Amino acid sequence: MGDSLITAQSLLDELQAFQLEQTLFEASPPGRVETLAYAGGEVQRLYNEYWTARQRQGHSLHELSYRACFKAELPEFFIRRLSEPGDRVLDPFMGRGTTPLQAALMGRIPCGNDVNPLSHTLLLPRLDPPRVWEIEERLASMEQELADPGPDADEPDLAPFYAPGTLGMLRALRHRFRDGAALGRLDRVEAWLCMVATNRLTGHSSGFFSGRTMPPNQAVSSETQRKLNARHGEAIPERDVFAVMHKKSRGLLRDVTDGTRSTLLSVREQACFLTGAADRMDALPDDSIQLTVTSPPFLNVIDYAKDNWLRCWFNDIDAEAIGEEITTTSKLERWCEIMGSCFRELHRVTRPGGWVVFEVGEVRGGKLLLEEPVLPLATSAGFEPIAVLVHEQDFTKTANCWGVDNNSKGTNTNRMVLCQKPGEVGA
Repeated sequence: MGDSLITAQSLLDELQAFQLEQTLFEASPPGRVETLAYAGGEVQRLYNEYWTARQRQGHSLHELSYRACFKAELPEFFIRRLSEPGDRVLDPFMGRGTTPLQAALMGRIPCGNDVNPLSHTLLLPRLDPPRVWEIEERLASMEQELADPGPDADEPDLAPFYAPGTLGMLRALRHRFRDGAALGRLDRVEAWLCMVATNRLTGHSSGFFSGRTMPPNQAVSSETQRKLNARHGEAIPERDVFAVMHKKSRGLLRDVTDGTRSTLLSVREQACFLTGAADRMDALPDDSIQLTVTSPPFLNVIDYAKDNWLRCWFNDIDAEAIGEEITTTSKLERWCEIMGSCFRELHRVTRPGGWVVFEVGEVRGGKLLLEEPVLPLATSAGFEPIAVLVHEQDFTKTANCWGVDNNSKGTNTNRMVLCQKPGEVGA
């Protein structure tokens, strides 16, 4: 690694003076600074708009919906400043894989971990994207070959989500992808199509396989969906499954160039992706990670396994077993124990002079700001807290999805604890 990486003091100076040039609203929140004391020291808490509120500003490969995911601009902001091409960038709670994908797009070596293997399904195909013509040829052949195999004995009640013909084709795709994986015949094109189909299972519009559901990254229970159908009084439409996958694939590949493919290829073989607890990433060597950008579960605000049950069904994953391993405690003390263990593991894998960006939020109606209990956890693990950044903006996606007033409900700010592992940079 070269000597061009920013120091803690120069980074802090830049953040204090930061002014975003491109904003969505003329009256963006002004930057402000306050001192935050915690058990073990004090840091500056900086409030600002660090990236634009404009939608669709990230690379098109990021456009997979997922519950409570952050925008690609968040990891991009830190990857650009705190790492160089060839460095390893990690997310131990990677979800849909925003941080590893952004790292790969920027020529960094992506590393990730999640307790749910669904993360691999959603991320890995985007690191090796097929060409549009390959997708079109495969879809055409599959449309001719596939037929409804009928429901499996343990199939959940899917009638509230899908019209009969649509459901039959989804069963056929599920069998095709599952059997292909078991026999080692799931090539890059069909891995991509499995990812796209997983992403299109539920949503509001004709761009999804389902009838009208909750926002596209959340599948309610079959019973609840049946009640929603009755409330809306809408018939469930048949969908052209292959046309939906084709359209979404073209959208995801919109920004992919030969240069994009070359960059992804240059880092793909060195990438490391794990499935398991974030405090036991044994396959990652000591002192190997330059930068971590992550967002852990916020107490029990989101039930990730329950929200993803339909995606897990499609990918033959036991959602209940996964749910038992995901951190969804409502007790702050227990949450801190788990996060403290995660910070100790991050300290092990982070190289001297390396960084951790730990993104949390406000919960319990804004009464609990999670950066405050996180700071002493980071200090106890051996990190030096540098600052807390609070990204504020007038527009929030929560308002857009759920039809509530801006900044009135849900988690409306990104609250990022920025830490550095002491030691000589690059040691």
